[in-house]
Amino acid sequence: MNNPTISSETELFRLPKSKVTCCACEANSASQASKPVVIMCCEGGCSRGEIARRAANLLCLKIAPEKTVRLCLGGAFTKDTGQRKLARYAKRLIAIEGCFIKCGTRMMMGVIPGLNPEVVDATDHYELEAMPFGIDGLSEKDADLCATKVADYVASLLRPS
Repeated sequence: MNNPTISSETELFRLPKSKVTCCACEANSASQASKPVVIMCCEGGCSRGEIARRAANLLCLKIAPEKTVRLCLGGAFTKDTGQRKLARYAKRLIAIEGCFIKCGTRMMMGVIPGLNPEVVDATDHYELEAMPFGIDGLSEKDADLCATKVADYVASLLRPS
């Protein structure tokens, strides 16, 4: 292969460009850019992704809203506008991943060369007797409990040592 960035260790795909931009997303990116920590997270449709998503929202909306901003992973991955700039220029970028596959981190590393977020595997911070695949198999109580444990762990990373 002539292109050094393409190898048997990478996947190459074509993503149609979008000519539209979300004004609300851009306004949010601009107003939140001064926050010291950008939180991106798994957006998976499984129970692990649901726990990571809830943890990120809890952290950014209730536990540490003055320090953190929640990244729109889809917006950041698919278009080089405000959301991607939040990730690219973050003083600190923390990825809350739902599982060991680390989809969100890998996606963003594909569009921002050299990106090196701090990665938290949410499953390292909670235990469930059984882990259903679908979010419909996870009770609200368990989802909230697990998400709170993950969010509290990430919040502990934000405290001065």
